[in-house]
Amino acid sequence: MSVPIADDQEILSGEAVAIDVQPVGFVLRAAGALIDMLISLALFLAVLFVQIWLSGAGLLSEQAVRILSISALVLSFLVLPITVEVATRGRSVGKFAVGGRIVRVDGGAITFRHTFIRALIGVLEIYLTLGGAAVITGALTARSQRLGDLVAGTYSQRVRTPALVSHQPQLPPSLADWAAIADVARLPDRLARRISQFLGNAVRLSPSARAAVAAELADEACAFVSPVPAVPAEDLLRGITALRRAREQRALLLADERAERLSGRRIRV
Repeated sequence: MSVPIADDQEILSGEAVAIDVQPVGFVLRAAGALIDMLISLALFLAVLFVQIWLSGAGLLSEQAVRILSISALVLSFLVLPITVEVATRGRSVGKFAVGGRIVRVDGGAITFRHTFIRALIGVLEIYLTLGGAAVITGALTARSQRLGDLVAGTYSQRVRTPALVSHQPQLPPSLADWAAIADVARLPDRLARRISQFLGNAVRLSPSARAAVAAELADEACAFVSPVPAVPAEDLLRGITALRRAREQRALLLADERAERLSGRRIRV
């Protein structure tokens, strides 16, 4: 018995179904990390400026200056990233800007443990090496994972994806009269699926291949359609698919209404 294996762009659900995911690319992830770095650096410089001002005014002792400097480092480069990622469930300003979210390798939400590991190792691979270690690791991994992601078992998943284009075919205007009397119920389901797949991928085919496939499918469909209209092959396929879909939806609505009426009668009885 073979076991399905998910590649680097897939995760397996509990039912062993491969789910396609889109990790954030290396360039976008680097841009998001740079934004987060600048925010942390800005916070550190702000705290440092306040420290210098208080020290110049004689309000801080030398020991207090050291404590405040260490606290500023920890707050800016460790506490801030952890707090933001935990509060936003894997998102930060940089990740929000590039449309990403940190998730576990199985697609689940991260916890405090994952965020703490990522932030702690991030101090080493991002700030102490000026991002060099993170760049090398991210460039060599399929999901652009840095060292902290590899240790924590996380990666940056894309959550801002382009809207899917609807491939639902529309009835051509030239077939409006034909649709009122046409019989397409005898069309086999397998052939209907092939026609639907062709219509969804037709724009990707070359004109000659598109016309040839449309003509072949139309010849097969004509044996199950009555009457056969004198229209181009692809228009016929669109008309058949749109008409079948409309009639199937109408049948489902009628079945639902019938079930509601029957359930209402039983309640009254």
